[in-house]
Amino acid sequence: MTTDKHPRMKRESDTLTVLVRLYCHDVHRSDDMCSKCQELLEYAWTRLDKCPYQEGKTTCAKCPVHCYNPEMRDRIRIIMRYSGPRILLRNPIQAITHMIDGLREKPVSRNKN
Repeated sequence: MTTDKHPRMKRESDTLTVLVRLYCHDVHRSDDMCSKCQELLEYAWTRLDKCPYQEGKTTCAKCPVHCYNPEMRDRIRIIMRYSGPRILLRNPIQAITHMIDGLREKPVSRNKN
């Protein structure tokens, strides 16, 4: 994961990390992240790093470009459905900022094709 990200992208990356850790801890009963969850998280970080919208992006669920492969997309959806409601209790500020980011308008690409 890149550390010199725009604050919006760092926040998105941090939120993903919290959601995946929460899911893995509760569902897989793992104190450390299991290899499947770690693999998914690293994949998600890579996709964020390559996102053409970067700091102008909304949440991935509302993005016009779906850059996850179908298997990873299904896996992240399962995690979001589980962790999304629970993050409100465990990390309310992070949950609220993620919901606010989801209210953003359609993103404008910073990369011209």
